[in-house]
Amino acid sequence: MAAKLLEHALAAENPPLNQLVVESAGVAAMPGEPASNNSVAALKKVKIDLSQHKSQPVNQDLINRAFAILGMTDSHLNILMRHDYSNLPKHVYLFREFIQGGQSSQIPDPFGQDFDTYQECLNSMLEAVPSLVTFLQKTYK
Repeated sequence: MAAKLLEHALAAENPPLNQLVVESAGVAAMPGEPASNNSVAALKKVKIDLSQHKSQPVNQDLINRAFAILGMTDSHLNILMRHDYSNLPKHVYLFREFIQGGQSSQIPDPFGQDFDTYQECLNSMLEAVPSLVTFLQKTYK
């Protein structure tokens, strides 16, 4: 959901931001799995199609091509730091890290929970997108 939301927001920006490729990868993802029905339904409510999504695990090739890595929780980023990946990009942050006001920076995984939990997760991501776009406007040239 996070990748599609950010991709959608960046598509409305001027170059070079609207040319950025946003990819989703998980630290524990099995390759080729579809998005959960609740993820598809939550994004459908904001008119974004996730029905063709296929999961992929994070790998060195993705890392090598990345300008930034955005994790959902501290544990995601800790796994990346502890794993034997080389050349992590300079910009490794939480998706909600740039929100001001002392709000939680964590977005817990809603996997296996009810639709309302997915909707809360989506809302948490939506709230973070403007601050991420602002960060990218300042840093991606």
